[in-house]
Amino acid sequence: MAQTPERLRRLEAALRDRLGGRIMALTPDRGELTIQLAPRDLPQACRRLRDDPELRFEQLMDLAGVDYLEYGLAEWSTDEATSTGFSRGVRSAQHARFKFGDLPERGREGPRFAVVYQLLSVSHNWRLRLKVFCEDDAFPVVPSVVAVWSSANWYEREAFDLYGIVFDGHPDLRRILTDYGFVGHPFRKDFPLVGTVEMRYDPEQQRVIYEPVSIEPRVLVPRVIRADARCQRAAPEESGDA
Repeated sequence: MAQTPERLRRLEAALRDRLGGRIMALTPDRGELTIQLAPRDLPQACRRLRDDPELRFEQLMDLAGVDYLEYGLAEWSTDEATSTGFSRGVRSAQHARFKFGDLPERGREGPRFAVVYQLLSVSHNWRLRLKVFCEDDAFPVVPSVVAVWSSANWYEREAFDLYGIVFDGHPDLRRILTDYGFVGHPFRKDFPLVGTVEMRYDPEQQRVIYEPVSIEPRVLVPRVIRADARCQRAAPEESGDA
């Protein structure tokens, strides 16, 4: 449920008073506040968010990684496909429509990876969205918050598995969704939709083996509704006596 403007103002005042200069940005959006912190300030700020009686964000409801590699690219803005509905643009703006080795042009400036935390205060019945950008695109790292909210344990492992974001100080940082020996991070925007390896049963070795994928990268393109006679609705027949 969206918070009222009055509650948002009270929460914003409490955040600015308790966190002060640590807040890099504060934005109201969709009835909630979003604050941005630097990675170095994350552990201390999270303890303040949890323990301060004016804030009391006791629960971490969710944590997710974000890859901004293709953010701002629009392959839907075309004249050859419908602008709404079940269609796909024809201008190749996404990496999945390129060859494996290509990287799309950046759609925004700034860091590529971020971690977003969804916090809930049961005491005050308000919510907060917290965002932290990783400073190094090649090796994205943020401090772990498992010591603050134990529920972050598996969430951080999931973000590490799918995005390759390292959570410094995590007690057991290892993959949680992909298979043993999996190579790459499948939620990264430059990870091919067909994967990098394929699995098959080898009758000679009598076991399942993994090998480089043998099919070309492709995207399943949905039906495009075009303005031609095949898509025109037939006019109703004129009523009258036969």
